[in-house]
Amino acid sequence: MPADAPITQDVLTIPRKLPEGGKQNLVGLTRAQMRDVLIEAGTKEKQAKMRVGQIWQWIYQWGVRDFDSMTNLAKDYRAMLAEQFVIEIPEVVSKQVSEDGTRKYLVRIAGGHEVEVVYIPEEGRGTLCISSQVGCTLTCTFCHTGTQKLVRNLTAGEIIGQVMMARDDLDEWPTPGAPKDETRLLSNIVLMGMGEPLYNFDNVRDAMKIAMDPEGIQLSRRRITLSTSGVVPEIARTAEEIGCLLAISFHATDDATRDKLVPINKRWNIEELLGALASYPKVSNSERITFEYVMLHGVNDTDEDAHRLIDHIKSHNIPAKINLIPFNEWPGAPYKRSSNNRIRAFANIIYQAGYASPIRKTRGEDIMAACGQLKSATERARKSRKQIEAEAGLNS
Repeated sequence: MPADAPITQDVLTIPRKLPEGGKQNLVGLTRAQMRDVLIEAGTKEKQAKMRVGQIWQWIYQWGVRDFDSMTNLAKDYRAMLAEQFVIEIPEVVSKQVSEDGTRKYLVRIAGGHEVEVVYIPEEGRGTLCISSQVGCTLTCTFCHTGTQKLVRNLTAGEIIGQVMMARDDLDEWPTPGAPKDETRLLSNIVLMGMGEPLYNFDNVRDAMKIAMDPEGIQLSRRRITLSTSGVVPEIARTAEEIGCLLAISFHATDDATRDKLVPINKRWNIEELLGALASYPKVSNSERITFEYVMLHGVNDTDEDAHRLIDHIKSHNIPAKINLIPFNEWPGAPYKRSSNNRIRAFANIIYQAGYASPIRKTRGEDIMAACGQLKSATERARKSRKQIEAEAGLNS
């Protein structure tokens, strides 16, 4: 990455207004922003805070998209809302369900762009992997998504809209007045989909504040994990302004290898990154930082790499766990997955050093929903994996 690479890319975010008659979409607005637009639309200032609270609950607690259904608002006020505002979320273009129950959604956002969202059911929890950008600018060489150029940042509404879309599909919006059900099919959010979340900081922050709001979707900040490749200046802001759990796409233990795998390392090297991570749990009151480490045959999977990884974490006194990720091969990928024996040996060295070293179970691989495989091309999403591999073979 060039030395003058931007820290943020908010210039690529489109305005919130939608084409439908110039109406303002309320999804994604912070409480303060919603108050401002309601006042601008004619709501009395003294009533604005109460109206925000009422509308907020309808949208984010009950999942209501129709102003007419907001029965604690006067009929003429509902009519005014319908005339000036919309409640819109990304449109589902296609849904694929894996043999293991993983769901991959291709969703369309403003401008006709598409991103992918993945829901992973597990015993006692369900994790939604959401995207923060259309495409990605980081060009990590092992990541399929990184082969697609960055188009633009997602708005806060498009980010939280992915969560709302998944709750629609899971039929998980509670019914007003019904007994509270503590069981959550969608219990966790990970910002590990398309894009680098910290290159779209403001929109990611606003969307996650909505997800954590106690009068809405009500997810604890410890149920939200933000994964970054290492945008060092934004890590402290994440601790202060979001406070969620943090995961780092680490993937290499020396700068020369990480420069190739994760090119952002050329801007902020391993030592700078570790320095930023050391203070994160103290500021955010977070637990451990998760180090994500994709296992690539002959590249980063030696015993020496495992010992170096431990040394990095110990020397900076970082509370950590290490997620070992078997590489998910995709057509034309320049790497091979480490053998199961090599991964287990690597994991054992970490475990013996006193750190949790779970080997991530590959999920949704049959529908190319696994880690590093997200790539939003409608044509690709609608083809079988065999077709994609056959075409890759013909073109190679």
